[in-house]
Amino acid sequence: MKPMSTISQCAAALREGRSSSVSMTEAALERIGAPAGEGGRAFTRVYVEPARVEARASDALRAAGLGRSVIEGLPISIKDLFDVEGETTMAGSVARQGEPAATEHAAVVKRLLAAGAVLIGRTNMTEFAYSGLGINPHYGTPLNVWDRGTGRIPGGSTSGGAVSVTDGMAVAAIGSDTGGSVRIPAALCGLVGFKPTARRVPTTGALPLSSSLDAIGPIAPTVACCAQLDAILSGEDYSPPAPAKLRGLRLAVPDTVALDSMDAHVAASFHAVLTRLSAAGALVQEIQIPAFAALASINAKGGFTAAEAWTWHRDLIARAAERYDPRVVSRILRGKDMSAADYLDVLHARTRWIVEVEARIAGYDALIMPTVPVVAPAVAELMASDDAYFHANGLMLRNPTLINFLDGCALSIPCHETGSAPVGLMVAGPALSDRRIISIGLAIEMGL
Repeated sequence: MKPMSTISQCAAALREGRSSSVSMTEAALERIGAPAGEGGRAFTRVYVEPARVEARASDALRAAGLGRSVIEGLPISIKDLFDVEGETTMAGSVARQGEPAATEHAAVVKRLLAAGAVLIGRTNMTEFAYSGLGINPHYGTPLNVWDRGTGRIPGGSTSGGAVSVTDGMAVAAIGSDTGGSVRIPAALCGLVGFKPTARRVPTTGALPLSSSLDAIGPIAPTVACCAQLDAILSGEDYSPPAPAKLRGLRLAVPDTVALDSMDAHVAASFHAVLTRLSAAGALVQEIQIPAFAALASINAKGGFTAAEAWTWHRDLIARAAERYDPRVVSRILRGKDMSAADYLDVLHARTRWIVEVEARIAGYDALIMPTVPVVAPAVAELMASDDAYFHANGLMLRNPTLINFLDGCALSIPCHETGSAPVGLMVAGPALSDRRIISIGLAIEMGL
């Protein structure tokens, strides 16, 4: 397995006898264990022997003509918030040490195993998924593949998942996305990330952050890879999506909030994409979406995330608050001061907000915007200052959160020039427009 090989390329190598699951798995394990590599920070647990057993079984099934899916025998990483039978789900924390072990696999873990994936290990993450930066004081912060000498954030919260893919330690990674936690690390690390409509993929056995917003999706090298994994995670029959035709596509660029505070590199990369899409015949139009400007006030007291995180964490915080990352527990504690009326206000406001946004984007095939408005900052800068940390976190989460609150779906697709800092283009739509967004994403990916 070469770093950044696609699922289809790896599957073809296995099918044609040019490689084996055992050799791919051993290569992934070697990269994870490399002393100079990021494996020690990207993973919180490596399934060395179970992965070898799964790989041998996969090769035997393939030899017998019994391959189970396109990911048969491929090393896949899973975020540290998915239950694995017999293990305590730590979710990037140390506060759950000593808590009961899971009695069964998470639903998505069962689906991956049934599809023949080789689970290579659990990946590091922002503690309890509550940040878009990927910084973890307990297990270390895996460094972005770009400008590793400086030491830049990978994005979060699925930080280790993204690095596992860029560094060839897994073919793809499975993460969660409550406010961008799949799309942000994909954007900052030059990968594709897909946040599906939340209800399509079961969250059973995934440690929650916000049950109203949590979604489960893949990080992988291409849109096609994400589509293949999405079918497995959702339990839907897979049929290869056809790329949409760019000519005549109506693409809306929201100039309310979403284009604010772009740095020069992101702005140049984004506007270059708009130029290429227009040249290909797409109808690109900037529009105002006033509801986007209202979201900050709707969530001013903490929103769904603080309220629902506090509900889940309150007993654990009572027992082990001192073991939490202070920058995480401080945000969870905001939910303690929210009343039932505050929560219902957000619930009712969301219903009205979705109606307003869907009415404004009706007639467009997709929304497009920068996934995040800045390139990955240095870890050291954010570790040194709470102000810098929370300012950067707000910028990372801002655009992706719009789509979670919409209950929509979205891809993040690399749109930067080769060799420059990674930039993500977000292609998004309302709930249950997943197949259309994937088709549009395929077309844009091919045209960039």
